[in-house]
Amino acid sequence: MKRFLPSICLLLVACTAAGPHTGSVSAFPRKDISLEGPKSAHINLSVELAITSEEHQQGLMHRTVLPEGTGMLFVFKAPMALEFWMKNTLIPLDILFFDADGALVSVHTMEPCHKDPCPKYPSGASASYALEVPAGFAKMHGVGEGWKLLP
Repeated sequence: MKRFLPSICLLLVACTAAGPHTGSVSAFPRKDISLEGPKSAHINLSVELAITSEEHQQGLMHRTVLPEGTGMLFVFKAPMALEFWMKNTLIPLDILFFDADGALVSVHTMEPCHKDPCPKYPSGASASYALEVPAGFAKMHGVGEGWKLLP
């Protein structure tokens, strides 16, 4: 039994490191994007891309951290009214909705949801992109009317 113990420990560590509850390990592809605002405001972010239906459903669920300067960009094939919720999402987030041209549509601060039914956060107009970033991001950077996403 002793000779299996190191193998079992290694297997447990590997499974834990790749599990859904980690804050830094991700299977999502990454991309650098920019947000531009009035008066030459400019923000660079490194985001994970959620493109497929399955990736949209998974999103940032079970994460315990989302470092500053990072986020998740949800990309949709066609503009539509979008609605997000925070089921199984452990950290507060800002969500910024953008239309097909990259113009900001709306911003919400979303709190983790611990019981059903979870509140829903609508785009308020047709959107093609939803950007999730750490809560307080929009206020800290003054993101609002006139801002654009440059994917």
